[in-house]
Amino acid sequence: MNYQDTVNWMFKQLPMYQNQGKTAFKKDLSNTICLANYLGNPHDKFKSIHVAGTNGKGSTSHMLASVLQEAGYNVGLYTSPHLKDFRERIKINGKEISKQFVIGFIRKHSSFFKLNKLSFFEMTVGMAFDYFAKKKVDIAIIEVGLGGRLDSTNIITPEISVITNIGLDHTQFLGETLQAIANEKAGIIKPNIPVVIGETQVEIKKLFNNIAHKNASKIQFADQNENKNYHTDLKGSYQKHNVKTAVQTLKVLNELQFPVSEVHIKNGLLNVVNNTGLKGRWQVLQQQPKIVCDTAHNKEGLLYIVSQLNEEIFETLHIVFGVVSDKDLTTILPLLPKDAVYYFCKPNIPRGLDASSLQSHFISNGFKGLTYPSVKAAVDAAVASATSTDLIYIGGSTFVVAEII
Repeated sequence: MNYQDTVNWMFKQLPMYQNQGKTAFKKDLSNTICLANYLGNPHDKFKSIHVAGTNGKGSTSHMLASVLQEAGYNVGLYTSPHLKDFRERIKINGKEISKQFVIGFIRKHSSFFKLNKLSFFEMTVGMAFDYFAKKKVDIAIIEVGLGGRLDSTNIITPEISVITNIGLDHTQFLGETLQAIANEKAGIIKPNIPVVIGETQVEIKKLFNNIAHKNASKIQFADQNENKNYHTDLKGSYQKHNVKTAVQTLKVLNELQFPVSEVHIKNGLLNVVNNTGLKGRWQVLQQQPKIVCDTAHNKEGLLYIVSQLNEEIFETLHIVFGVVSDKDLTTILPLLPKDAVYYFCKPNIPRGLDASSLQSHFISNGFKGLTYPSVKAAVDAAVASATSTDLIYIGGSTFVVAEII
């Protein structure tokens, strides 16, 4: 199989949350442990930082990787989902895993994957860990895929555990309350391993403190520490939270014999996109009319987006919007501006919500807008309707953004 054949096999043959949703979620780590043993436990052969959270874990992970690259380390980065190409998930020093490695890994181990009925995510985590071990990275930033306690990445013992924040997302898997979700994400806290919490939330602060205490893990809340006012090339005022989380994590790492200087932090934060290739975070695609896209897809993320939109200057706001079918629209509809013109579309994945169904939810709540047969058609319509002084925002789902970048 060539690279595209290999990726197609991965997508079609094995359960994958991106396409299937709940049926791809596993309730224990037995498959991942089995795979790790089979591969020779590659996750034990490199140091790591584990990053969980409802929002901001991707940006925070890329910030950490960028700074550590500036400091001269050989840095692995594992994130999900990807936007355009599967290889975006696995990088070293900003360079994507080679097509040859992906092909070879699947070819060599496909019989084992089939025999043990491994999920797409389990298989991908195994690939990442094997790649980082073989390439002898100094440290890898490992982003949790979903939750924490039962996530396939949670077989690692990192140098630091990081939890950015907690919001009501993926409730069908993680629980219906902040406490329940926080408990799942706190599952990445390991005995005697320091933990950094990005944002202090009164409802769950005690829960984090108790779990850290039980694990004899030193806990710090990044937003309660005094740090310099660092700047980043990642646009969007919401990134200030992620900067604080990354900087506090780097301070802890410094104490663990991973020296990082002020210059490294400053330069790393200012060159995240160039160093790591991160896309889709308040990314400006063009000017006149200004077109911006962002992967924010839940209540907490969209709160930041709406706040950012309120800071923009424009005549008319055009919003290209699409979501997945298991999205709880009741939590996000009250946040969105009703004076915008909406262009409803369906992301091109099986889980995508039909544009007409999405439109009916919005119209019944006082919004206005038309449906379009694809994300591209919706964007084209918005561009055709907008004047040079208007603003076009594209979002609602990672998969919508993926289709236009």
